[in-house]
Amino acid sequence: MISTVVYARYARSLVDVVTEEGIEAEVSRDLQVYLDIFSAVPDLLSAFDNPAVPRDAKERVLSELVARYPVNGHTENFLRVLLANNRIRHFSEIVEYYGKALNDKKGILAARVTAASKLSEKEASLLAERLSSALGSKITMSLATDPELLGGLVVQIGSTVYDGSIRKQLSEVKQRLMDSGIRR
Repeated sequence: MISTVVYARYARSLVDVVTEEGIEAEVSRDLQVYLDIFSAVPDLLSAFDNPAVPRDAKERVLSELVARYPVNGHTENFLRVLLANNRIRHFSEIVEYYGKALNDKKGILAARVTAASKLSEKEASLLAERLSSALGSKITMSLATDPELLGGLVVQIGSTVYDGSIRKQLSEVKQRLMDSGIRR
């Protein structure tokens, strides 16, 4: 297993190249296409990683994939470097780090928002605006629901969690009552 430091190194290298040339959106789409391919055919990554499969056979398969699903030259080179360095089996992890590194370079923060029920588009948009304003950065949000929250939101940005759920508030009230000597 390679370390996250290695994932991040490959990801940052690609980010540096694509941001310099202004092709982040195109390469991001390309990477998503190959994430989908590798998810649909997981044995493909196993074959790429298998030392019993000759390197030239792996390169031919990758060439055929790129011919069938064309990508930007930088994306193709990136795939070939990963294959040549026996890292392609970690493609999904490296692409995840690519997204994080690209957001970091652009000053975009990723927020994971969990609500008791599904937020409307208007509510999500307003929340993104308010978070962006409060944090002074552009925000991308992933939304999830958890009915056990009862109401309110839990927002995680990096390792920081902002818990404004009713469940948390009730827990705090219970703790204050217990601390003050009032028992059930």
